[in-house]
Amino acid sequence: MGRLYDGLLRVRANCAICGLDLTAQDAGDGPAVFVVFLLGMIVVGLAALVEIAFSPPLWVHLALWTPLILGGAVLMLRPFKAALIALQYRHHRLAPPS
Repeated sequence: MGRLYDGLLRVRANCAICGLDLTAQDAGDGPAVFVVFLLGMIVVGLAALVEIAFSPPLWVHLALWTPLILGGAVLMLRPFKAALIALQYRHHRLAPPS
């Protein structure tokens, strides 16, 4: 298995092991949509629980949820993007190497 990414979220031009051309891949906004919905549900649920249990001031919510949202989004985007690229390959949206 070769590495999929060249940087944080930039996909390589081709696989170093099998030579699969990855320039045709286009995950689009799909990974971001899934991350926003999933992370949104998690953060809103946790924020509601914290608000009901402790009723903290607004700055506490900002201090708690801002790093979780930013870190969670960055950490979740890579696997979601990889999964969508794998699904494109699996369903023949990417051509296998000749």
